[in-house]
Amino acid sequence: QVQLAESGGGLVQAGGFLRLSCVASLVTFYGYDMAWFRQAPGEEREFVASIGWNGFNKQYADSVKGRFSVSRDNNKNTIYLQIDSLKPEDTAVYYCNRAPPHQVSWGQGTQVTVSS
Repeated sequence: QVQLAESGGGLVQAGGFLRLSCVASLVTFYGYDMAWFRQAPGEEREFVASIGWNGFNKQYADSVKGRFSVSRDNNKNTIYLQIDSLKPEDTAVYYCNRAPPHQVSWGQGTQVTVSS
C-alpha cells in the first residue's frame, strides 16, 4: 500500500520557484505532524520543514528559512512545500513523512534540480 506520494519537482533555474505536494494515506496522515525532508546526491537525508496537525507550529531548517513555506490541507490528506528563490544547493530528492519520531516507510520522493 502506497502511503506517501510526492510530486511537483522539476528542473528550474536558480531564483525560480516550485510547489511540491505530498498526498498521504489517511492512516498515515490523520492526527500527525508532518514534515518534508531532502536528500542530495552523496548526502544523508535531512530535515527541511514540519507542520503541526492543526496547521500551526511550523519549523524550518536554518538553510531554508525565509524561502520555504510548508502548509497542509487536512481535507485532502496533503501537505505542500512552496519553495522560492531556489538555489543550486537545493538540488535534492524531496520526501514527505510524518514528523519524527513517528515516521513510516518512505515514498519515492520528487526530484528538484536547480541549475545555476
